Amino acid sequence: MQPSDIIDAHAHCGRQDRSPPQALEDYLEHSRGSGIVGAVMFPPVYEIYDRYDYSFEDNDHWRRRRDAANRYLIELETPFEVIPFYFVWNDFALDKITPFHRGIKWHRHSDEPEYHYDDPRCLAVLSEIRRRNMPVVLEEEWHNTTMFIDTLASGIRVVIPHCGLLNGGYERFRRQDIWGHPDIYTDTSLVPGEVIADYVDRYGSERIMFGSDFPFGDPRFELGKIMRLRLAEAEKEALVGGNVRRLLGGGAGRVG
Repeated sequence: MQPSDIIDAHAHCGRQDRSPPQALEDYLEHSRGSGIVGAVMFPPVYEIYDRYDYSFEDNDHWRRRRDAANRYLIELETPFEVIPFYFVWNDFALDKITPFHRGIKWHRHSDEPEYHYDDPRCLAVLSEIRRRNMPVVLEEEWHNTTMFIDTLASGIRVVIPHCGLLNGGYERFRRQDIWGHPDIYTDTSLVPGEVIADYVDRYGSERIMFGSDFPFGDPRFELGKIMRLRLAEAEKEALVGGNVRRLLGGGAGRVG
């Protein structure tokens, strides 16, 4: 049985970074025939900051690039359901988060420039995210991830992508009992099937969502990985669409 409302909860989408190509038409080409009807989408990292320069300092060029990247997703006109998440960086541009943005992307790797967590604007953005009840997809180093959850994100639903594989490891989150917290969600992008099955067995199917990590993962392959698991049909329905709908309050994203 193929679920009727399949939503990819983790996809990068933009026109400026073409390595690899990841505009909407590229996603649609890679997902053709999969049954995916919509996706949570964030701008590519390299459209937000210079990820290859640890000492990166913001400038007008990158502010324009970042603004164009976040606007691209809310200006798309397409029958495919685009669910735009705003990618926050160190300017903490509260005024750029529009009513069309359904959530927040908060991302860096250990060799990339760091977030300025001590900037008062950071707390101001988090306060507004909390007020709007927007989920945050958080990909950070382990110590920043736990600090964010324990200190900054009270009352905010946090999605740890890849079952934590790039935030410190699935097992590390399990040992700290973070997965059991009712405000902590995850997605399945690039995750081995046995990890997904273990998560569902231990924590249930209510806070884990299908994701592809396009263009680094293939939407059809990542979806097939879930459909091949020995899960009840209701559990599969939750993973591939129901849970992201509930996370977002049941509403639709921006549809042309």
